[in-house]
Amino acid sequence: MKKDKIDENVIDTEHTEAPETDDVTFEETNEEGEVDVKTTIKKLREKLKKAEEEKKEYLDLSQRLRADYMNFKKEIDENRVSDRKFSTKRFIESLLPVLDAYDMARGNQEAWEKVDQNWRIGIEYIFGQFRKVLEDEGVVQFGKVGDEFDPKLHESVEMVNVTNESENGRIVRVMQSGYKMYDTILRPARVHVGHNENN
Repeated sequence: MKKDKIDENVIDTEHTEAPETDDVTFEETNEEGEVDVKTTIKKLREKLKKAEEEKKEYLDLSQRLRADYMNFKKEIDENRVSDRKFSTKRFIESLLPVLDAYDMARGNQEAWEKVDQNWRIGIEYIFGQFRKVLEDEGVVQFGKVGDEFDPKLHESVEMVNVTNESENGRIVRVMQSGYKMYDTILRPARVHVGHNENN
């Protein structure tokens, strides 16, 4: 019976876990077993310096990641605006033939005047609203008789001899109006340009 009794003072070393310790021991001892203060301070300073360097690296990385994110977000926003403008541009370009048909109908003044006045006023009102919507999207019609010819804006279909010197190099007839959207030319104006032989 005495053998079955467990001595509480005996420590089982095989199953006892060692207490957790820090990886680095800061207290350095000399040969006499006393704490070496200078060496301990030196080690602490090295540890602090290393921690500060790591902190700076993490801070730099954090700032770079933040800058990259802001640039990425800005690029996404710019692409979204660009995509919207491009899709709007394509849609407006598909509407230009409708405006051309209206201009052609209005261009034949004799036939236009013969149409019922109420119907004509209604069509003019509808196309007035239509042009206002386009203007709100930055679309501007250009190429009028009397404008100076500009190869960036106008396409010369034909040179027409003119006797009036003031008409030289100017548009004397518009075949097809030009349109631009903000700074982008959707279509150049197709025109006849006056040419005075004396100039």
